[in-house]
Amino acid sequence: MPIALTRPVSPNMAECELTHFERQPIDIALAEKQHEEYEDVLRALGCEIVHLPELEFHPDSVFVEDCAVVLEEVAIITWPGAETRRGEVHSVAEALEPYRKKIYYIEDPGVLDGGDVLVVGKQIWVGMSSRSNTAALLQMQQILAPLGYLVQGVKVKNCLHLKSAVTAVGPDTLLLNPDWIDASIFEDFNIIETHPDEPGAANALLIGEDVVYPADFPMTALRLAEAGIELFLVDNSEVIKAEGGVTCCSVVF
Repeated sequence: MPIALTRPVSPNMAECELTHFERQPIDIALAEKQHEEYEDVLRALGCEIVHLPELEFHPDSVFVEDCAVVLEEVAIITWPGAETRRGEVHSVAEALEPYRKKIYYIEDPGVLDGGDVLVVGKQIWVGMSSRSNTAALLQMQQILAPLGYLVQGVKVKNCLHLKSAVTAVGPDTLLLNPDWIDASIFEDFNIIETHPDEPGAANALLIGEDVVYPADFPMTALRLAEAGIELFLVDNSEVIKAEGGVTCCSVVF
């Protein structure tokens, strides 16, 4: 059974870090309701939810994906690019101890957000963003090359993380915003482009053969459905205001 680590919404989520978005009011009660519904969908797709402790004074702490990269063989605990988020990683590491014998840690001067790590089979791309750097990429290559992973850095633009620009929606299919990342990097994959009026629509969470996807991007959702991809839609409005997405709110392994 897949495990999904999640964490409650902080009551201070409205004070979240923002890089590319203008700050908007966040309805905390609605965010909590949406997060519960998101967890319900994960359960419906066969995941066992493991709740991490609430971190009231970490506004971005619901975005647990940024704290860890979990592969079949090992887990890597990140060192987030935003200093205010570094206190979030410890409880994630503790939660992963029963599940992975080998746990590695990104060390300074490396900085890495899990939202910058796209894993498809044995290929891993690391976004070179404002939150992740080359020093962390080199550490990941040292850890994972002996396990047969090809780890390469890619540039992103105009967005927070790599997975703001591209995510997997199948074993050989990616959802991608061509304005935020060079699609030619992924020439071996089938590409579904986001609708041009929905630039933030590239973030999808693949679990098995099913895709959890924000109902907030209906035109891109239609493109995915027309491609034969089964979607489980969730209302993601408050997370989107905090520059987050459906991958951000869980670590599934």
